[in-house]
Amino acid sequence: MCGRYAATKNPAALMEEFEAADGTQGGAPTENYNVAPTKNVVTVVERHPRDAEGQVDEDAPAERALRVMRWGLVPFWAKDAAIGNRMINTRAETAAEKPAFRKALARRRCLVPADGWYEWKVGPVPGGGSKKKAPKEPFFMTSGDGSSLAFAGIWETWRDPKGDPDAPPLVTCSIITTEARGQLTEVHDRMPLLMTREKWQDWLDPDRTDATSLLEPPGLDVLDALELRPVSPLVNNVRNNGPQLLERVEPQAPNLDTPNLDAPASEGALFDVPDAR
Repeated sequence: MCGRYAATKNPAALMEEFEAADGTQGGAPTENYNVAPTKNVVTVVERHPRDAEGQVDEDAPAERALRVMRWGLVPFWAKDAAIGNRMINTRAETAAEKPAFRKALARRRCLVPADGWYEWKVGPVPGGGSKKKAPKEPFFMTSGDGSSLAFAGIWETWRDPKGDPDAPPLVTCSIITTEARGQLTEVHDRMPLLMTREKWQDWLDPDRTDATSLLEPPGLDVLDALELRPVSPLVNNVRNNGPQLLERVEPQAPNLDTPNLDAPASEGALFDVPDAR
């Protein structure tokens, strides 16, 4: 996923699918066929409720709810929220070690519902030149049966150290990624970590502080059942939006003399952004 995915279901549909209450407070974004980093997105979290004094009641059963977050993790210790622009992804291989991610992995995990995600397959390099000039073909990875995919995510709350201490905190998230497997390797070497339904409860459990065993990608039976759908280059421009982005477009033979200059300049960014130190 090169920093783009589609999320078109309304809160009512997601509430039913993920068996969650609506905690979006009317702020859920509208359907988006070209979700980009720094945009508000709907996530699923599970937290213990607060008591009458506003304190977390850890003896009360945890409650699952939809929650709106900004895509791009801002660690609680950050001095500037702009750091979130380069923390849209978290590598599963190092999530438990990096200071920017380890506490969130232990205490604040979420699911990010999606219709599917986009990826750009790099074609033959024209004339054997630079890979940057290679044509790039967009694909949409989806379940194909209408069910949502659930990306594993982590989240944080952040308060501006120079801002109003009484202002609401900024709530942000990052999508966990891992090495691609199965047919997905034909398009890219990284993929979002997909959480199958049987793992949802364990992943969201706020009392579980060791989630390392859950960072393994699903089996090939799950991954190879995904549809890898070639789509229009219209998705290359984040300003383009609408159901036409999801329509199958059969690939044409590449013109090796003319590179695809319309592909996103940051292809692969979601997976290749360096881990924060």
